[in-house]
Amino acid sequence: MPITRLALPLGDTERPVPVWTLRLAKALPFIVLPHCLWRLPFAVGFQMGTIDPNRPPMPWWAPVYVVGLSVLTEALCLLTTGLVAGWGEVFPRWIPFVGGRRVPPLAVVIPAVLGGLALVAMFDLYPLAWAGILPEVGYSNGWWMALSRVCISPAMLWGPIVLALAWAYYRRRRPAAQFAVTQRRDRPTPGGRVGRAGAGTGVLGPNG
Repeated sequence: MPITRLALPLGDTERPVPVWTLRLAKALPFIVLPHCLWRLPFAVGFQMGTIDPNRPPMPWWAPVYVVGLSVLTEALCLLTTGLVAGWGEVFPRWIPFVGGRRVPPLAVVIPAVLGGLALVAMFDLYPLAWAGILPEVGYSNGWWMALSRVCISPAMLWGPIVLALAWAYYRRRRPAAQFAVTQRRDRPTPGGRVGRAGAGTGVLGPNG
């Protein structure tokens, strides 16, 4: 049964979606939310305990940029739910020219993988800064530093989650024949062994 607790329907796909992918897709907006909220005070000039003598004055458009960045972050997390939803497999009918057509799998997988790798590069290097290997902004005291790390740390999961969802999407959208062969290969036989592709199915295996 499709999961519709979010505004976008999830799980209404042609092939069943693994439960773990549904849980990750639903959790992702909440995982990055602490980072978005931690960033917002910078929009009004509150520096959240950071110390940077070389920080330039805030331009007039900085509040719009900071708020927009947090909104964009959450929007991208919601867009990721397309990896576990029917609208990620078939274009919604309201989209001009392509509405109702099937979405090419690679048109989703390639941007998702590139985006996931970019997120890993952006967020998953923080531990190196915390260990002193990379430069890190200073803080007025340890409490501000602890708050910063508590809020930023969950965002390090963003990239790996997107990559995992992209991998699951690719496996689910594989051609039907390849999907069926894999299912037969992984299905246990009555003797408790895993069946080989082609065994008893009319499909030739490695030994004919």
